[in-house]
Amino acid sequence: MRPQTNRLPATTGKGLAGAHIDRSRPIRFTINGRVTPGFAGDTVLSALLAAGVDTIGTHAGQPLGLRASAAPAIAYAAKASAPEHALPMERTPARDGAEYRILTEGPAPGLFARLFQPGRTLGLTLETPGSLVRTWRAIRGEAAEPTDLVVVGGGVAGMAAALAGAHAGLKVTLLEASPHLGGHSGLFGTQDGESTPEENITALATEIITNPTITVVTHAEVFAIGEGIVRVHQLDVGGDHVEGRVRDLPTRHIVLATGALERLPVLPGNRLPGVVGAQDAFDLAYRYGIWPGHNWLLATSGNPAYRLPTLLAESGLILDRILDGRDHASSRYIEFCKAYGFRQFPGTVPLAIAPSAGGRLSVELPQGEPISVDRLVLCGGWQPDLTLWHLAGGESRWNARRERLEPIGEVRGLVLAGSAAGQFTRRGCVTSGIHAVDRLLARTGHGVDDPVIDAFYETPDRQMHAGNKEDAPVPAYLDADDALMLRPAPPPRRGWTSIFTRSRSGTVRVLSEAPQPLSIGAICAGVGIGLIPPESAGIVAQERVALIPLRRTEQPSPTVSEDVQTVPAYLADRFGADAVVKPLRHDPSRQMGTGALIFEGEDATDPRRAVGVVLRTRNGKTEALVAASARLVVVRELGQAIPAEVES
Repeated sequence: MRPQTNRLPATTGKGLAGAHIDRSRPIRFTINGRVTPGFAGDTVLSALLAAGVDTIGTHAGQPLGLRASAAPAIAYAAKASAPEHALPMERTPARDGAEYRILTEGPAPGLFARLFQPGRTLGLTLETPGSLVRTWRAIRGEAAEPTDLVVVGGGVAGMAAALAGAHAGLKVTLLEASPHLGGHSGLFGTQDGESTPEENITALATEIITNPTITVVTHAEVFAIGEGIVRVHQLDVGGDHVEGRVRDLPTRHIVLATGALERLPVLPGNRLPGVVGAQDAFDLAYRYGIWPGHNWLLATSGNPAYRLPTLLAESGLILDRILDGRDHASSRYIEFCKAYGFRQFPGTVPLAIAPSAGGRLSVELPQGEPISVDRLVLCGGWQPDLTLWHLAGGESRWNARRERLEPIGEVRGLVLAGSAAGQFTRRGCVTSGIHAVDRLLARTGHGVDDPVIDAFYETPDRQMHAGNKEDAPVPAYLDADDALMLRPAPPPRRGWTSIFTRSRSGTVRVLSEAPQPLSIGAICAGVGIGLIPPESAGIVAQERVALIPLRRTEQPSPTVSEDVQTVPAYLADRFGADAVVKPLRHDPSRQMGTGALIFEGEDATDPRRAVGVVLRTRNGKTEALVAASARLVVVRELGQAIPAEVES
């Protein structure tokens, strides 16, 4: 059994000793035969990370870091053969004495590998598309009791929205994916006159818990959404064994308070073990007291990441230097770091990251020798999480000044709040949550108060410029999610196949070798590296994020076609129970991109009204999964409507 080598001491100040664990109650469990220690309050993932296991296995020939956004599913050993019993490692509380198995679509490690593999890896080989499968996303939802308002996200915006709904006389269900309410406000600090994030979160949570009209459901991840219905994978953690189930929650109103995603800078080695985002680094330290290694480097293009050095200044950890992609950035956090004496290098970003001796990282810079560190905190800026917004049919467009996608328009019965709506401050998030309920109820309200500090005093966050080192031995990824999308290599002379390619007209088009959604982060990365025109980013997001099914529970099971084995699980029932795989007849000069949505009307753009999706091109034929009734259709590709006919 490995010791908990990556735990910070219990005496670590600034609240980074693990607020959610009880060090007086040690536990241990096994996963694929490996005995792992932990504490009560740990998740399976946090216990593994604390014990020094920071690697999933290999992908594209290189080690891949283990993180909350990309961790394999698990199940109790006795139930590992039944996909409906799969559990998310990052949300599942670790139970003393439990025996878990890892679930993966790729080859599982054999007995020898499980017993004798290097200590920091789970030993998986992730070359199969969809290796980090989430099998519950193909399960029908159980019908739940209707409620007046569903709030998705338990940060300060979501909590404020839940309270506002309850005060308005609504029956409210508040859904939060993590084990605890509070969100990520802790990293972003406090402005003048505000209470601390912890005080604010405690006050809101206390009021929510004592309000009988609010039902709080933690360990609950919403992964699909439609008009008047929310589909959630919920864990029942009340017993000795954790159980998961998929539920469909009917509701009149929905508030999406899903927060912001931390961008992954696109440079070689950006997903090696030891590379972590600033938000993940803070959450692991604050919630579970986890910080691997003793020597670290911070590379950022945003201000909140500067809080980490100040919080860890007296922990004994050694910060080599701070790199900032902005030339002349100013911020109160930057000034605090100067006061602590941390070395700062403005206008500097890493070129590449590579594994180094002793499990360390070698970080290549534009000048000088590479730096060897235990850990690299890599922050590429922030992007509102518009995933569910687009699944619900919402639209967005690229804001060139802020370098991010922002929501536009409206979706009936649904409103964004907090960072997902584009707010920047904690006060803005709280007032935005209240304003979201006012909008749903057609009340005037007081609006949103988001007191952003003037850019003269605090330089806005930026996207970190992508590294362009073409001869790096390790790959660069487009996002930190479980899709494992690599940055395309430069095309050879005779053509190439990649996620992104160009049509004959030179227009950039999003493609993939297998039909799958594109994450918001991958789309932003595509803009950053010049493979998606900024003016097309919103259209790409609307068309490609919305490839996740949501059908009500009373519908019959889908008919199995002869091609069902070639249809990804997440497309099952997406276009009705009778959907079939059929060839499309269309102008042969037009190439149909995999993942392009199919509609029955030329003017239709709402992803919820789609009747099919392009799967692939095989033997010169475009194959699509379409509703059985579809005949004359249009395929929408970056906003263009291309006529086609479904062959019988």
